[in-house]
Amino acid sequence: MATPVKLAIVYYSSTGTITEIAKELRDAGVKAGAEVRLLKVAELAPQAAIDSNPAWAANHAATAGIPEATPEDIEWADAVVFGTPTRFGNVSSQLKQFIDTLGGLWAEGKLADKVYSGFVSTATAHAGHESTLLALYNSVHHFGGIAVTPGFTDPRKFIDGNPYGTSHADGQGSNPVDDITRTAAGIQAQRVVKIATALKAAA
Repeated sequence: MATPVKLAIVYYSSTGTITEIAKELRDAGVKAGAEVRLLKVAELAPQAAIDSNPAWAANHAATAGIPEATPEDIEWADAVVFGTPTRFGNVSSQLKQFIDTLGGLWAEGKLADKVYSGFVSTATAHAGHESTLLALYNSVHHFGGIAVTPGFTDPRKFIDGNPYGTSHADGQGSNPVDDITRTAAGIQAQRVVKIATALKAAA
């Protein structure tokens, strides 16, 4: 029997939208047959900033039990899905800080030939869905990684309309993660596991 694909879902979430999508990806990855690690990156903001926003404080407390990602988790994984809220159309500083700690693995060639994908959330419909994912994938190219996006490989992708990765506009908390986003996350996780499984078998 083939060894299951090892999938790491590594994310940063402030008010919880990315946390919800990450959990959906985790569940879909497990359903697709992968061994999954759900991992958050370290929070860089001061406690005072977190406490100033009730949703941020609530998510911070609710996710206290989720392990923090380490470079060893990336080395372990066959596939990595990174998640971030957009920050001025770009990757959050918390996720970027974690990616910047991977230099040692990169120098040893241990980031290459893995499957990578990404997911994002924004406040509004045109606030950086695509630009944030494309910025994230710049790092994947430097890794020598294999970017696996959902594309329009499933008819249901024409509903959410983002071929670069799962994304959700949360309306500053007024639009909870819905079935459209959950479906998109499921499609993405299944595709990531499928391609990673094929590459692992070929190797």
